[in-house]
Amino acid sequence: MRTAIVVGSGAGGATVAKELQGAYDVTVLESGRAYRPSGLDRRTIERVARSGALFDPRLVRLAYPAMRVRRTDDMLVVHGSGTGGTTTVATGNGVRADGDLRALGLDLDEEFARIAAEIPVSTEHRRRWHPTTRRLFAAAEDIGLDPRPTPKMGRAASCRHCGRCVLGCPYGIKWDARRFLDVAVARGARIRTGVRVHHLDIEEGRAAGVVTTGRRHVAADLVVLAAGGFGTPAILERSGIRCDANLTVDPVLTIAARVPGAWQCNEIEMPFVVRRDRYIVSPYFDWLSYVLDPGWRLAPQDLLGIMVKLADEGGGRVDARGVHTRLTGVDRDRLDEGAAVARDLLAAAGVDPASTFTGLLNGGHPGGTLPLTEATAATCHDDRLPENVYVADATLLPRALGLPPILTIVALATRVARLALEATRQAEGVGLSLGR
Repeated sequence: MRTAIVVGSGAGGATVAKELQGAYDVTVLESGRAYRPSGLDRRTIERVARSGALFDPRLVRLAYPAMRVRRTDDMLVVHGSGTGGTTTVATGNGVRADGDLRALGLDLDEEFARIAAEIPVSTEHRRRWHPTTRRLFAAAEDIGLDPRPTPKMGRAASCRHCGRCVLGCPYGIKWDARRFLDVAVARGARIRTGVRVHHLDIEEGRAAGVVTTGRRHVAADLVVLAAGGFGTPAILERSGIRCDANLTVDPVLTIAARVPGAWQCNEIEMPFVVRRDRYIVSPYFDWLSYVLDPGWRLAPQDLLGIMVKLADEGGGRVDARGVHTRLTGVDRDRLDEGAAVARDLLAAAGVDPASTFTGLLNGGHPGGTLPLTEATAATCHDDRLPENVYVADATLLPRALGLPPILTIVALATRVARLALEATRQAEGVGLSLGR
């Protein structure tokens, strides 16, 4: 049987593994370990935050094992580590955000329809919102912000509202990519954890496989890179394939205030969203700022936050020295505008705007360094890539979404898998024809 390597086990990698296994003998290479949620309860996290022990962002993994944080030029960047990738530390939002892809001529209607049959998505969590969330939603309506409940992936109606969406859902209610990995494994795929791919082994325009950081060669007939918006371009750059200096990260800034008895720390994250031009506003308990920023060291139940998530203009890059981000003047103006909207919402809910403070600027939706164009949308294959290498993650996005990307990445990865299979069948057909 033909062999395929899928690098990464997040939204894109798990989807591709599920789709390819059977036609290919699939091996998933994951640089992290098996997913492990945070084992700390709220009180322990509070003690850790107040101790100031996590003075270095890289130490965040001690509290949140599946989360990796590093400092770049102007913000922190965050990604998941381990099986399931960043989906395990995401908030489980099921938002379709393929407008830019459709503008290129890429119609993913069929893929989204298939996903709807596999991943439950609903707003049923609204029935169990905390009074604070209900008050914020009503305030947003009162001042004309047109808030909408956020669709969630998983069994939203059963949500326990423990507030641990980004720390690891302890009840298995939130969907993450490990569900698709389980399907792939049941069909015969293998997952190897703790294996970091260094570069592609390219011979005469094709990849013979990949080479790990331990200099071990892993052979394959097909390679799909789905190591995420930070990992995939790094592998390509080390393989001599230049990516675009167009990295986007969807920066997040949380505006917060002390509100005794808010209990947002126990609420579902991002329960509703207000959409604006190139940014969104949503209630959010910022656990990252809580453990790293001394200004947030209040009792967590007395903190109330509103996040601003920005669709940044890009200009960052991933190279041999690491990740570099770049906020433009337009980005900063939009962040300021979004922060003003967040303060207006808090004020409408009875919070004194003068008492608000901000969290740490961070980005966690990297992508855009090998973007699809009108010329490549039909094949989802850039000419810079060897003919048997595909990319199946946010690296393909033409510009920042400023919206939760997981559902769109799953749809895009489903298409990539189909196109890879079609290309293989076509090549085999040509070979058989020539053989006659």
